[in-house]
Amino acid sequence: MPIERIKRVQDFILHNLDKELTLDILSEVANLSKFHFHRVFLVHTGMTLFKFIQMSRLKTAAYQLAFNKDMQIIDIALDVGFESPEAFARAFKKMLTQTPSQFRKKPNWDFRYNKFQFQNLNGVERMDVRIVDFPETKIALIEHRGSPNKILETAGQFIKWRKETGLSPIKTSKTFGIPYSDPNVTPEDDFHFDVCGSINDDVPENDYKVKTGSIPGGRCAVVQHIGSLDNISESVYYLYKNWLPTSGEELRDFPCYFQYLNLLIDVDECDLITDIYLPLK
Repeated sequence: MPIERIKRVQDFILHNLDKELTLDILSEVANLSKFHFHRVFLVHTGMTLFKFIQMSRLKTAAYQLAFNKDMQIIDIALDVGFESPEAFARAFKKMLTQTPSQFRKKPNWDFRYNKFQFQNLNGVERMDVRIVDFPETKIALIEHRGSPNKILETAGQFIKWRKETGLSPIKTSKTFGIPYSDPNVTPEDDFHFDVCGSINDDVPENDYKVKTGSIPGGRCAVVQHIGSLDNISESVYYLYKNWLPTSGEELRDFPCYFQYLNLLIDVDECDLITDIYLPLK
């Protein structure tokens, strides 16, 4: 099937951004003639092959700039496949309207929604749903209120708090996100999302406005979302639309929530693993 082949090519690109990615190589990955492959890719993704490569490189670089402060810009440029820091800076500024240094200092995350929205080719036909007993979990949380486009800015502040205090270590604590409404239908001013990490002790007063909270224990339906968080809503909708009506279950009075099993600071976006919890009575 063409879609399966295109998805295979996308995954290959995202895992090999620092390599040479030519039409010959990628058409071979797709097992399609190079004379037709670029048109097939365009039809199924809505963008040219080489635009997808360029955007993937810049998007990955943006995450590294924002969340991997110890990595030098020249190393980021080479790591995502640019031959020189000058070429990287020109492409980055043209696409994101900020230089890499400006973005590192104060990221404008709007690009994530209005420039780099890749069409999802995975589809959501059937997902494995598990029923688990989730234990009550004490969390440190920072409230995000406003545009969903800015969640990563709030997440960045939470990461700074974690690193400065050591109270919810990224490597050993669990990381959660709690959306209190659907960003697709909620006015920006009313959108509320908590960025959270598990803790053992209460959070002392701080300038980041991080505070103590909890995720209640109880039964939950769980599905696992693989890949970009840009299309996680499709997996959420699967639970509500496909699974819940025939499950015989009833919902508990607490929003669905996400547990991020790995983070962008550690893995490529295509390798993200996120468990989605739907609280049940």
